[in-house]
Amino acid sequence: MKSNVASRISQCILPAPTASAFDGFPEAGSRFFIRIHYFGDTYEERCTVGGRKCWKIPIMEGNYIGEERFGTLKGVAGGNFLVMGKNQESALSGIEAAADAIAGLKGVITSFAGGIVACGSKVGSKNYQFPMAASTNHTWCPTLKGKIGDSNVPEGVGSVYEIVLNGIDDIHVRAAMKAGVMAATETGRVMYIGASNFEGKLGRYRFYLHDILR
Repeated sequence: MKSNVASRISQCILPAPTASAFDGFPEAGSRFFIRIHYFGDTYEERCTVGGRKCWKIPIMEGNYIGEERFGTLKGVAGGNFLVMGKNQESALSGIEAAADAIAGLKGVITSFAGGIVACGSKVGSKNYQFPMAASTNHTWCPTLKGKIGDSNVPEGVGSVYEIVLNGIDDIHVRAAMKAGVMAATETGRVMYIGASNFEGKLGRYRFYLHDILR
């Protein structure tokens, strides 16, 4: 986790114009720190912003200012749902509406770019013999319908997108899933809503769409 946060900040936030990184859980008991200030090559300076200890790093834009210590909380990962449409345009309009609805909620994140997953995966591999952590979720690939015997893609569906959710607890994840599903269906362009269950192999939490929407 520490290395992932360090990589995200150094490669995605530090280079982005006017962006900064600040601790989202300042009261958390579990904490770790990174060493982004070394990027300053001894030209960096300590500073305080809103009572928080930060580093000021000279960059071409001016100064990058941000924190190095971050709090952590245990959460819930793996909430997901699928949005299916006749083609890419219709499915994408539905999934974008879902992602926008979830983006405004507290306590959850959609960690993939734009909140949308175009290449859903399954645990391991079905056909390759060497170990793989994940491979294409072939049962939900529209282009494979008719070529494989275990396709889950309904008739008439030409494109499927997925949203994957992580949250601070299962209550927040369920609420976000409901908000996203409702927003997608309200576009009037979605044919079906579904979910990837991964055969129960990912984590101990189960999110059933019928229960969430009831």
